[in-house]
Amino acid sequence: MPGFLMHAGASVQCPHGAPAQIVSTQPRVTVSGMPVALINDQIVATGCPFTVPPGKPQPCVLARWLMPSARVTINGSPAMVVAAPGPGPGLFQSADQIPNGPPIVGIVQSRVTVM
Repeated sequence: MPGFLMHAGASVQCPHGAPAQIVSTQPRVTVSGMPVALINDQIVATGCPFTVPPGKPQPCVLARWLMPSARVTINGSPAMVVAAPGPGPGLFQSADQIPNGPPIVGIVQSRVTVM
């Protein structure tokens, strides 16, 4: 499925509205002046307010991205791809590895599309 390359400057939130940041591990390949994100890079959320009954905090901490590029690799690792802004193909988890929902992609570069 074709999509846009994700990069470190993409606007990402957890499903509960907390901001998240892509931590890119490679500085060499850039789009829009920001490093391209690889499938194994971390997406870290800060300040998630999510709690489960009876009031136990389970904030989103890390996201796993589930849509690698089929044809574009950087240093042998597939790049992160998103089809369009909106719910992304990934899963945020709490520190206890409890699934909390998909990442919400707000703004992503639109100049480079890949398969």
